[in-house]
Amino acid sequence: MATQKLYAGAKLRETRQRLALTQKDFAAKLGVSLPYLNQMENNNRPVSTTVILALAQEFGFDVTELATGDAERLVTDMREALADAVFADDIPGLSDLRLTASNAPAMARAFLELHRAYRDTHERLASLDEALGREDARPQISPWDEVRDFFHYCDNYIDAVDRAAEHFAGPASGPRRITELAEARLDALGIKVVDSDDARLRHYDRDARILYLSNHAEPETRRFQLLLQVALLTQEKLIEATLDFARFQSPAARDIAKIGLANYFAGAALMPYTAFLQAAQHHRHDLERLATRFGASIEQVCHRLSTLQRPGAKGVPFFFVRVDQAGTITKRHSATRLQFARFGGACPLWNVHRAFETPGRFLRQLAETPDGVRYISLARDVSKRGGHYGAPVRRFAIALGCEVKHADALVYADDLDLTLSQAYEPIGISCRICERTQCHQRSVPPLERRLQVTPDERGVLPYKVG
Repeated sequence: MATQKLYAGAKLRETRQRLALTQKDFAAKLGVSLPYLNQMENNNRPVSTTVILALAQEFGFDVTELATGDAERLVTDMREALADAVFADDIPGLSDLRLTASNAPAMARAFLELHRAYRDTHERLASLDEALGREDARPQISPWDEVRDFFHYCDNYIDAVDRAAEHFAGPASGPRRITELAEARLDALGIKVVDSDDARLRHYDRDARILYLSNHAEPETRRFQLLLQVALLTQEKLIEATLDFARFQSPAARDIAKIGLANYFAGAALMPYTAFLQAAQHHRHDLERLATRFGASIEQVCHRLSTLQRPGAKGVPFFFVRVDQAGTITKRHSATRLQFARFGGACPLWNVHRAFETPGRFLRQLAETPDGVRYISLARDVSKRGGHYGAPVRRFAIALGCEVKHADALVYADDLDLTLSQAYEPIGISCRICERTQCHQRSVPPLERRLQVTPDERGVLPYKVG
């Protein structure tokens, strides 16, 4: 089998610029000529073995990062944007999108921002009576989407915050110890922690210096909220510096991201990187064992597993998603080649939707995407109770998965026949960019395909895909 050539010009150029080296100096350190480096940075030549070894030896560079990055995410996001009806004609082919993502990622992001602005404007015009006369009626990206994209393109791993949380936790072992540590830190700040019968999970009274935590919440939720408040009070400089780096477009996005970073700190303190990675590997990613060991919920454990992307100490690359009962994605992240739809819901053939039917149980699925990549996916429902009779129960389903090549690291794959082709269910990302022509659950026609409509025939779909 021929070895796939590695084109990583944008990543190579980004590395050189981060090191503040000229092309001439960088070429000398890598042991290649200046023209050869120029050709590699412009993707006219693949990255050579000599350069890969030099990057590792000279700069301690994690060469696996050359094959990762934003390219796959950008391609998926552009394909979904181009599925918009406004791009009815002359849609670029997949090869053109891959070239753009690899050679001009800034242009790809600018296109995505432009499309988001178009969608926002379209939605505002649909409710013109509400928008007329308002000063803020100008097109702008949704603050929620902007924050979601920030974490998405950071690989859901924020190194400075993650390391600060690990330093805070120190050698603390177990949920009781981390709880005591958090309470001691608040006590040192003159803040008292009090149980509350309030419906709010957490409420901090700045004037009285009292932190109220709901006694209706589960212990792992209370612990997480305790750590979140510690983050807001003790890590403000770090969080604000990270927010400055992100350069959000609106104060609302910055405010949302601040809470997001505090949440990140809380999860990383509850499940410190090194200890959590070692435990995950030891228990072969048994979610229930990890939840018990660290005093976290199943959802918190799954989310944390999806963030283990520290350079030089990466865990299994997982995807993680949460959907509501309508199928809308409310959380999404992927360190794998599988990327989720930015708009709308997930593929209906995915086992995450069936999790609502089997509460309290893990569902396993072997799945294959249209590009031929195979995954193992684990799904389960998660309910967030209201705390008293008559209170509404919030129901979601979560899914965690990885490529089948990592199945040996998962206890959930032990009795599955990974070699049986028929065991893999066909799934996609969204109907508009899924190229499967015979899917019985298709809701809309696929992009870049001709349709054949025959009045004298009616199959599962009212048309045939060419």
